Amino acid sequence: MVKLTEDMKTAFSKVKVFPVATASAEGIPNVVPMGFCLLVDDETIWIADNFMVKSLANLEANPNVAIYVWGPDTGGCFQIKGEAAVINSGEKFEKMREIVLSAKPGLPAKTLIEVKITDVFQCAPGPEAGKKLL
Repeated sequence: MVKLTEDMKTAFSKVKVFPVATASAEGIPNVVPMGFCLLVDDETIWIADNFMVKSLANLEANPNVAIYVWGPDTGGCFQIKGEAAVINSGEKFEKMREIVLSAKPGLPAKTLIEVKITDVFQCAPGPEAGKKLL
């Protein structure tokens, strides 16, 4: 696993909605906007499943995920790739539910998707586009 830099963590904290991409076991892609992505530590992201259908099925069959980090205040953009674990019970799951329900009491907080960061790539246009950063 890799650890995000301080600049990357700052950029991550400024994003409100994250495009999250998954793929089925057959490689059929799916991308959805996710409002609850929490950087738990330098190498772990929690995503709360409130309404996932295709993404959850994809992650259960294929744990690879990509998260695009960009916003008007991020100073650039990058893509995080990682391996996801689907968590439906236990201490981490209960902590995620507590965080989600305290922020938005009406959300179901059905599943915790825990992403361990494996790679980070440059997304800005130009000669460094696609370059592996971490």
